[in-house]
Amino acid sequence: MSEQAEGSRGGLFGTGGRFSGQVDPIMEKFNESINFDKRMWSQDLRGSIAYAKATQKVGILTEEERDTIVAGLEKVMEEWAAGTFELKAGDEDIHTANERRLTEIIGPLGGKLHTGRSRNDQVATDTRLWIVEAERDILKDIATLLGASAEFAREHIDVLMAGYTHLQPAQPIRFAHWLMSHMAAIQRDAQRLTELIPRANQCPLGSGALAGNAFGVDREFLAKELGFEGVTSNSLDSVCDRDFVAEFLMWHSLFLTHLSQMAEDLIINNMLKCVDMADAYATGSSLMPQKKNPDALELLRGKAGVAIGRSVGLMATLKGLPRAYNKDLQEDKVPLFDAVDTVKDCLAIATGVIVTMKPNPKMLLKALCPEMLATDLADYLVRKGVPFRETHHISGACVRLAEEKDISIDTLTLQQLQEIDPRFEEDVMKVWNYEESVERKSSIGGTAKARVLEQIDQCVAFAQVLNNA
Repeated sequence: MSEQAEGSRGGLFGTGGRFSGQVDPIMEKFNESINFDKRMWSQDLRGSIAYAKATQKVGILTEEERDTIVAGLEKVMEEWAAGTFELKAGDEDIHTANERRLTEIIGPLGGKLHTGRSRNDQVATDTRLWIVEAERDILKDIATLLGASAEFAREHIDVLMAGYTHLQPAQPIRFAHWLMSHMAAIQRDAQRLTELIPRANQCPLGSGALAGNAFGVDREFLAKELGFEGVTSNSLDSVCDRDFVAEFLMWHSLFLTHLSQMAEDLIINNMLKCVDMADAYATGSSLMPQKKNPDALELLRGKAGVAIGRSVGLMATLKGLPRAYNKDLQEDKVPLFDAVDTVKDCLAIATGVIVTMKPNPKMLLKALCPEMLATDLADYLVRKGVPFRETHHISGACVRLAEEKDISIDTLTLQQLQEIDPRFEEDVMKVWNYEESVERKSSIGGTAKARVLEQIDQCVAFAQVLNNA
């Protein structure tokens, strides 16, 4: 048959080859991925340009043919960039769509491009290129969040607040210290994401369908052309490896968990009127006129649950797959694209929330209570040589006495304290000072002003390194 029959399979995979019949329209729709993998149009075309150059180097294409194909691919790229590329029936995925359009532009020569190449190594290449670019973009956004949060913390360095464990009042801390605690987690997230990139940034192109390339294309040349750090080591693994997608989904679930924890803290403090959220990140009620709901924070909290589901879902898909490529792997794109979009949206929202929120020093101070200085009371006797285990019980007895008398612990008289332990002296009354309590926590990482400023400076420096990477 001299002409390839057109049908619902499309011009590239129509009847007349392996297939004598047309595909069920429902199956065609079920099988296609063009509606979501078209996001990788740029990566797909870049991979094809590099592959055309590689095949010319081994004699599959002449220099003239290579140049014609590259020019055609660049024309296709211009159409995508301008928003004028037209999808047609039979464009099953981004690879077939681009090749179909290339053939329309340059004619039958376009059919030479795919020599020795499979969509298996093609999609693996596209996805790796796409995710590495996305990860680098995300790192820039994280740098913005870190830098903005650090400067916000610096601006409010003198504001004190209650620190909690088990959601019970624990010890006084600086508001800036609390904020930097969340940024410490985000810095770890940035470190983890940075560590993912070298593993993702390996070139699978030239692996063919599974067994390798029959024409001896130079895979190291392909890697260099596309900006990869190296080449994958095994062709079977190359076409079915989705570790780099799974790792990113795991990473994004932990990252969004950290944002969720920060959002929960802010929701609680907003409820207590300790922090006021900007109108830009709040919504009202359709019934209750007085309501100002922290919906941005609630959505940040909610996104983490969905993120964990994406990660678990892909792992469940991968766990039973035999070597090598299987169509199940097409299901990695939607969670990957959604994950990247969600992370970038959440970073923008979190940054906006932080730089526009207004801590209320008066209400934050009101949340402090003298009982939070019970440890300082114990430390007072430690400084006089009393073992901490003993001072812990002594301070606990003071707390109990205050509760029994229904008074605040800082109103106990020196006589009452000395009845519990005679080693209390007049200077014990200086213990009941929140600022001095905070300043005593002066070890590295502590809540003393100098130490928090160190954390802020370190965070700013970390963000600058991310931005310059």
